[in-house]
Amino acid sequence: MAIKEKIKTANEEALKKMAEVQPILVDIDLAINVIPRMDKKTILHAGPPIEWERMSGPTQGAIAGILVYEGLAETIKDGYSIAASGEITFDPNHDHDAVGPMTGVTAPHQPVFILEDPKTKNRAFCTLNEGRGKVLRFGGWSDDVLDRLKWMNDVLAPTLKKAILHSKGIDIKSIISESLHMGDEAHNRNRSGSYLFLSEITPHLLETSDSMRVKEVFEFIKENADIFHLNLSMPHSKLIADAARDIEYCSLMVAMARNGTDIGIQVSGLGRSWFTSPATMVDGLYFPGYSDADACPDLGDSTISEVIGIGGFAMAASPAIVSFVGGSASDAVSRTERMYEITEGISKAFTIPILNFRGSPTGVDIRRVVELNETPLINTGIAHKEAGIGQIGAGLTSAPIGMFQDALRTFGQKYLNS
Repeated sequence: MAIKEKIKTANEEALKKMAEVQPILVDIDLAINVIPRMDKKTILHAGPPIEWERMSGPTQGAIAGILVYEGLAETIKDGYSIAASGEITFDPNHDHDAVGPMTGVTAPHQPVFILEDPKTKNRAFCTLNEGRGKVLRFGGWSDDVLDRLKWMNDVLAPTLKKAILHSKGIDIKSIISESLHMGDEAHNRNRSGSYLFLSEITPHLLETSDSMRVKEVFEFIKENADIFHLNLSMPHSKLIADAARDIEYCSLMVAMARNGTDIGIQVSGLGRSWFTSPATMVDGLYFPGYSDADACPDLGDSTISEVIGIGGFAMAASPAIVSFVGGSASDAVSRTERMYEITEGISKAFTIPILNFRGSPTGVDIRRVVELNETPLINTGIAHKEAGIGQIGAGLTSAPIGMFQDALRTFGQKYLNS
């Protein structure tokens, strides 16, 4: 069989496997209990592998802070010292079946959502969303941040856990599919997804917890509806993308992630190797008092959304998103249409009303990216370059071409010579 036919067959197999995944929210537990190869001195982060010395300001700040939460440091200053000492292992979330927004910091004693595919029993994990304001995922740290993390561990997580177990599982794929018909793109706008999740979980909350605790949890999710469901959408997308991994001759991207210093991709037919470029700056809208001079380069695992065809690839479904990231409603449509050029498939699960319910573009083929010099579109939040400040805006960027060229070169060396 000619190599082109082998690639075509492999890519079709990958798309079929992705389409068959049904991500179900089945539980919440502490990361150390469920995430593979997690121990008391392992901290996971967003993006490809990186050493402490090269980490961005927000990532270092988030790690120093979470070491206080973990009881491994007494103060934020101690956290920096311990992180730099070599005592802590730093790994990408993606290498542990997990994902995390922005800095993506995941620590052993943080509660995580557990999503599972009933057919394969494969799992993906993500921390719970902290909400707005000064938050760990943007490198923010204060007593308020620590108090919120403790409340999430002591109240939010156990209350949701009881309700999730009572529900026998919540279908996150169906929620996202419906949310695209209600104005979300499931990356930077999750308002519909959060409310749909609330409608699913509320009867179970009422059955399993007292009214005061239910009110606390309900109000927290409601007040943070724009972003709460992101931490369910991301492991959902991770579970789908991972179904396409490790298929010989497959040229589809299965991960794309940033850490504020580098951006990296992984390709199905190339195993767990990361191909990286410098992280890009984001062209966006800033909160009052901030500008691009204050911004950190792009960071976060949330581009797993674009890998499976939502987020930036489904902007046409979410004209309201342009008020947050910039541009016009017509821009949102044209950006989605451009992504069909670099993808191998059209999703049956995620359809876009304004495009006559055409499925979103899915399955980025590194060959098409390089041939057309058209890279994946990313819509994203913007963190301040210094730790402790947090989010300062949101906008758009595109993945750099260099890492795709490197991946395609390696792909050719592996398969043309085999």
